[in-house]
Amino acid sequence: MEQLTKEDVLRLVEEDDVEFIRLQFTDMFGIMKNIAITARELPKALNNECIIDGSFIDGMEGEEVTDMYLHPDLSTFAILPWRPQQGKVARLLCDIYRPDQTPYPISSRYVLDRVSREAKEKGYEILVDPECEFFLFHTDDDGMPTTVTHERAGYLDLSPVDLGENARRDIVLTLEEMGFEITSSHHEIAPAQHEIDFDYASAFQMADQIMTFKVAVRTVAKRHGLHATFMPKPIAGVNGSGMHINLAVFKDGRNILQKEDDSLGLSKEGYYFIGGLLAHSKEMAAITNPLVNSYKRLVPGFEAPTEVTWSEYSKNSLIRLPMGRRGKNGGGQETGTPLVQNKIELRSPDASANPYLVFAVCIAAGLHGIQNKIDPACFFKNKSPRTDETGFERLPQSLKEAIDIMEESKWMKEVLGAEFFEKYLAAKKKEWETYSRQVSNWELEEYLYRF
Repeated sequence: MEQLTKEDVLRLVEEDDVEFIRLQFTDMFGIMKNIAITARELPKALNNECIIDGSFIDGMEGEEVTDMYLHPDLSTFAILPWRPQQGKVARLLCDIYRPDQTPYPISSRYVLDRVSREAKEKGYEILVDPECEFFLFHTDDDGMPTTVTHERAGYLDLSPVDLGENARRDIVLTLEEMGFEITSSHHEIAPAQHEIDFDYASAFQMADQIMTFKVAVRTVAKRHGLHATFMPKPIAGVNGSGMHINLAVFKDGRNILQKEDDSLGLSKEGYYFIGGLLAHSKEMAAITNPLVNSYKRLVPGFEAPTEVTWSEYSKNSLIRLPMGRRGKNGGGQETGTPLVQNKIELRSPDASANPYLVFAVCIAAGLHGIQNKIDPACFFKNKSPRTDETGFERLPQSLKEAIDIMEESKWMKEVLGAEFFEKYLAAKKKEWETYSRQVSNWELEEYLYRF
């Protein structure tokens, strides 16, 4: 990430004829928010003097003082390529601060920053490489989203079967114009489902990129008359959208996951990191899979994990060791990013999850495994067929179950911070209660005529 000064940002705005700047931030649940200012007001914003009213923002309700200050991260300055080229629009991602100039602990970006700094103090650097999936659906006559698609394409199909190829291409070009390093893009298994993959980056930088990625995907899709959704399971009977997280762990510039003479190519630290992720996976589920709908994805038969296991092969396992040990491309090496040879793939997170929180709990869980030497042997699933009857634990099967497990976790309370932990749980309990009171179409079709 290029380090810019205030003077650099002001100069870029003037040179590029930028008229509006969006000060963007992410709420507790991973929803991007922003206020727009004119270039004339930019010096005030760069001095951290822009105020927002937090009383209507999820997670901030109940604060005695609701006025919060936006502190722009200058390294995130970018011009939005989908906006007009005359009188351009730029953005700056922001941190949220209280009036006393202390970081607001309910900010998910702050949670990840704190966890990342704690890891760095211990000598660790965690790089992440997400696999972001989404659906492209038609809109109705009023421009509202539907779950209708005319295509029947499947995994790695191309046009004319893949009717979303042009939109996906434009999304990739837009992202590259904003400085993303895209490694690949393709049609996924379900009709209208797509995936775009990034190159490795630090957890903090990647979380920022995912938030920008979601905005870009939805904006470009709309230009094609389509609606992009990161909802985990918008259609029953087909694969849902995940956000598999590939993790690589470095210490003193060395990939500590790797050991050449091990049968799986893993070091002791690698095994312990896996052990930590597995040991805390159920506590983390309300973060990695935050919606009622998330648990419609985590069912057998649709390439989604259901077991708290790890494997080289099984699609039912929570963690997989990718068989290919790929390295960084030349671009990554030129920017000083360490060479990635071994990685661990966590398969449970879905595309609706807040990336700042997902990365924070993943880092904390893995390093807790290393520090406490958590052996993952009892969770290992080999090549032979195994079923749920073998005694492997299952991931939570509903948001309610995930909430209950998280609520009992002292470890999660420590990772997220007590204030964030309590507010997040309260919001998710309310979400589950609201859902539980609904009468679904399935219930009407199943019961109305018969009873």
